[in-house]
Amino acid sequence: MQVIQPVVLCGGSGTRLWPLSRADRPKPFLPLLGERTLFQQTLDRLDDRDLFAEPLIVAGEKQVALVGRQAGQYSLIVEPAARNTAPAIALAAARVEPDTILLVCPSDHHIADRQAFHEAVQKAQSLARDGKLVCFGIEPDRPETGYGYIEKGGPVGEGHHVARFVEKPDEATAQAYLESGRFTWNSGMFVFRAGTFLDELSRHWPEMAEAVRQAVENGREDGAQFHPEGSAFARIAGESVDYALMENTSHAAVVSADIGWSDIGDWNSLMTAREAAGLDLLADGTRTINAGGIMTVGEDRRISVVGLDNVIVVVDGDDVLVLSRDAAQAVKNLATDKSK
Repeated sequence: MQVIQPVVLCGGSGTRLWPLSRADRPKPFLPLLGERTLFQQTLDRLDDRDLFAEPLIVAGEKQVALVGRQAGQYSLIVEPAARNTAPAIALAAARVEPDTILLVCPSDHHIADRQAFHEAVQKAQSLARDGKLVCFGIEPDRPETGYGYIEKGGPVGEGHHVARFVEKPDEATAQAYLESGRFTWNSGMFVFRAGTFLDELSRHWPEMAEAVRQAVENGREDGAQFHPEGSAFARIAGESVDYALMENTSHAAVVSADIGWSDIGDWNSLMTAREAAGLDLLADGTRTINAGGIMTVGEDRRISVVGLDNVIVVVDGDDVLVLSRDAAQAVKNLATDKSK
């Protein structure tokens, strides 16, 4: 079977896990679930050379040094500016042969079941060879309002056609999606032929496709790094791959993936992932009295929690964050330019 080319997307503004995560140390590069960072754990999942080629990393200029320190020498595309996921993926697709099967992985996700992940990739690979743009869908186990959803259509191969993508729902809608059995969470991971992706991008967002083509054609090599030409790339109106392409193409498919997935999108999801992994929830020196469902984060600080339940406490330098688990999505609103 054809070896798959992983594309690892790095970036992030450092807002969702503020104050621990900041613009100069975004979430992928933090050791949140063990000694290795989420970025390093992503690379670890892709180290089977019988299945995967060496990953191609796409990162902004601010992340280059972090990538080098945590990963060593990898092929790296350095984005001249942040333009969201669609142009980042297009850069990678334009740098490989059209028949190359790409596996697009964000660098800040947690996947607990490596074997199940590999099996899902192989199912998606078969569909991708037949011209499908394949998403990984996570079967929901709760009415989650923080994720986008994919509605499954009729069967195709070992997956389903995509009936539609839907944005983050309110709780009542999420509950209806859960009960219907027709919806999965949108994991933000994809498998497709490079040529299929670029052809569909040219059809649905031709200005972006042309600007990426020019940026790659006029880019420059610098050892293992590739630098797209900046002025062409700067003309791109940044957009997510979901909005720019996946919601518009008629070739979208979804493969259900029971892989122990989380996007670690807020403090509550991190706490859930740490609980599932059997990791300590309390930082060294934490004291609790009549408190339950607590997570504390903070090195070299004594944190005490009294009489509270379902609370997360984060101490980083001079910043202290105290939040209830159900308010975790609001934390990004605190991460102002001044707090970064």
